[in-house]
Amino acid sequence: MENKNKNIWKGIALCLLILLLVESCFYFNEISKKQTPAEEPKEEEVTKEVMTSWQEDAAAKQKLVEYITAITDENSKDFIPVEDRIAVFDLDGTLFCETDPVYFDYRLFHYRVTQDPTYKDQATDFEKEVAEKIQIMMETGTSASGLEVDHGKGVASAFKGMTVDEFNAYIQQFKQMDAPGYNNMKNGEAFYKPMLELVDYLQENDFTVYIVSGTDRLIVRGIVEGNINIPNRQIIGSDETITARDQKDEDGLTYVYDDDDVLILGGNFIIKNLKMNKVSVIMQEIGQQPVLSFGNSTGDSSMAEYVTSNNKYRSLAFMLCCDDTVRENGNESKAEKMEQLCQEFDWVPISMKNDWKTIYGDSVTRK
Repeated sequence: MENKNKNIWKGIALCLLILLLVESCFYFNEISKKQTPAEEPKEEEVTKEVMTSWQEDAAAKQKLVEYITAITDENSKDFIPVEDRIAVFDLDGTLFCETDPVYFDYRLFHYRVTQDPTYKDQATDFEKEVAEKIQIMMETGTSASGLEVDHGKGVASAFKGMTVDEFNAYIQQFKQMDAPGYNNMKNGEAFYKPMLELVDYLQENDFTVYIVSGTDRLIVRGIVEGNINIPNRQIIGSDETITARDQKDEDGLTYVYDDDDVLILGGNFIIKNLKMNKVSVIMQEIGQQPVLSFGNSTGDSSMAEYVTSNNKYRSLAFMLCCDDTVRENGNESKAEKMEQLCQEFDWVPISMKNDWKTIYGDSVTRK
């Protein structure tokens, strides 16, 4: 019995010793953790590289990244709530090629009137006159006075009666044709890669991005489709009438849309969304002052000044300078004038030549 009791006490003592050893291990392990400095995160974990098609030392990129860092920091005096992070972009010459050799929507109309076998014989004298002015612009680079509005009227009449879906399908087919001035690029692929990265960067930082263009709104929607993640409700452009097919000439205040109706292009031009008209439509459709503006010409000047004038938030306006004559159909004279305007109005210039590693991608070259 005595031996049995001794064995029991030995067993208890052994268990206690084991527990003590285990506790000691835990204790010293925790002490070691506290005394050992945390492993430094790897560089790529600290800073995620953004806008990789831009030169790292590009002043415009650095300005934008610094701005985004400040306005997204809740502890910063420049913090902007998510609901007020609104950016507006022009399309042609800002996100998308403007000079191949003229605007996409000009070439679309010109094709409709002069080459489309289903329509060219039906084109009106006015539409042919506008197409001729566009042809001269293609050849000389000089735009006829009033062409912006005449072209808008021509688009409205040349596509009159098409449903909205049929018009979009027509645009998608034109997008698949070869770009006239570039190798390895279709009409619909002429987006500036660095600017697409910029849009992504803004959206990743909770910006709502709008396109505010002088191009017909329905054409802009067709161009953007499949290329940028911007919904139709955030696309603003020049406008034409849209009616119901069975409405004919009846006023919209008396006609009632019925269950077998479809929406068609009504044939009448409403407004060219350029210059001050861009500011007016921003207030009408967005309803508040954006904090970032991106453009490329004097047609975007009012928008840039509206965004940066008397804004309750820190705001910036960027302007693209078409100074690359190797990878793009640039114009050094126009680029110099825009750089001067940027200095005068305190806009941020973006050099297509110096700030971008690529424009359309390395496989795309000028013809």
